[in-house]
Amino acid sequence: MSKNPFEIYTEKPTTIDGIYSQAEVGLANRNSGILLETLALDVTPTGSHYLLSHFDVPLLNPTTHSLQFSGSFNAPFEMSIADIMALPAVTMPVTMECAGNGRAGVSPRSFSMPWLYEGVGTSEWTGTKLAPLIEKACPNDDVVEISFTGADYGYDMGEPHFFGRSLTLAQIKKLDVLLVYAMNGAPLLPQHGAPLRIIVPGWYGMASVKWLTNIEALTKPYDGHQQVKTYQFKAHKDDVGTPIQSIRVKSLMVPPGVPDWSSRKRFVPAGGVDLIGRAWSGDGVSIEAVEVEIAGEWRVAKLSEKKDQYAWQKWTFTWQAEPGEYILRCRARDVNGNVQPLDPPWDQAGFANNAAQCVLVFVA
Repeated sequence: MSKNPFEIYTEKPTTIDGIYSQAEVGLANRNSGILLETLALDVTPTGSHYLLSHFDVPLLNPTTHSLQFSGSFNAPFEMSIADIMALPAVTMPVTMECAGNGRAGVSPRSFSMPWLYEGVGTSEWTGTKLAPLIEKACPNDDVVEISFTGADYGYDMGEPHFFGRSLTLAQIKKLDVLLVYAMNGAPLLPQHGAPLRIIVPGWYGMASVKWLTNIEALTKPYDGHQQVKTYQFKAHKDDVGTPIQSIRVKSLMVPPGVPDWSSRKRFVPAGGVDLIGRAWSGDGVSIEAVEVEIAGEWRVAKLSEKKDQYAWQKWTFTWQAEPGEYILRCRARDVNGNVQPLDPPWDQAGFANNAAQCVLVFVA
C-alpha cells in the first residue's frame, strides 16, 4: 500500500544523487526556472522568471477579490484591488531567488523540487508600499508580528494549511515591502500571484506570499507550517533551525557557445568569447567583485555599477579560448565581504546553496 500523504509524517523519501523520482520530475515539470541565456537581460521576461507554487494556483477574480487587515489592529479595514491600485504606485526592480535554488547540488539532497541554478529572476514589480497601510490599520501595543496568508491551500508533510508567512513590525519598517498587482508592466499572471501578492526585496522568495487574502496583526509569533516547519536552516532533521531570510551572495553566467540538446554541455569555437553574467546579494547589498575561473586560474571580471538597490548587477569577461575542454566557474563577493563558496554549504533541506556554477565547455 502506498504512503498516505494526508497523514502527518516526518520522514521524507530517501534520494539518490543524480537520480530523480517520478514525483520530483513532476515537480520540475510544474515549476519552471529561468532560461540561463536571459541572464544577458537586465529584466527577466515574465515567461522566463522562475516559478514555484506549493499547491494549486488559485484563480481569483480581481473585480471581487479583497484584502483584509484583521487581528490586533485598532482600525482594521478591507480593501479591493481597485482601492489598492488607486494608492501611490511604486515600480521596483527586484531580483528574487527561491530558497531551494541549488538543492540538487547538495549531497545527499533533500526530496523536493530539484533545482539546479535556474530558480532566480529579476522583474519590475508595481504596487504600493505596505508600511503606510500597516500604520493606517494602527497595530495595538501588543502586536509582535504581522502575518500574510495566501489563497493557496494544500498539504505538506501531511499538514493541511493555507500558505502563509510573517514579518515583525521592525522588519516591515526596515524592508521596502510592496503590495504588488503588476509584473513587468502587466497585471500579475495567475501563477505569479494574481491579483495581489507581496514582494519582500532582498529575501528569498518564500517571503513574498502570493494570492494574498489577509494581513493579520498577531499578539504572539506566527506558527504557520511554512514559517516554523520549513524554510529553516538545519544541520540535521532534529535541529530546531535558524529562519531563512536574506539571499546569500551569488553569481551565474550565460552558458557560452551552443549546447548539446540533452546534456547542455557547450561547444565554443576558438578565439575571443564574451562571457556575460549576473551577481547579487541579499538586503540590497552591492556586489564588490566577480571572478571567473578558467583552467584553474581566477580572473577578475568587469562589473557594472549597481543601478537598482534590489536588482542584480551585470558582469562581463572576454576569454581568449584555446582548443580543449574546460569547466568554467564564476564567484562573487559583496561589499560586506561575503564570498560565494566553491562547494555547496550543507543544509538538511538543501536550502540556499550558493556554490559556484560549473559550465562544461568544449573548444575547437
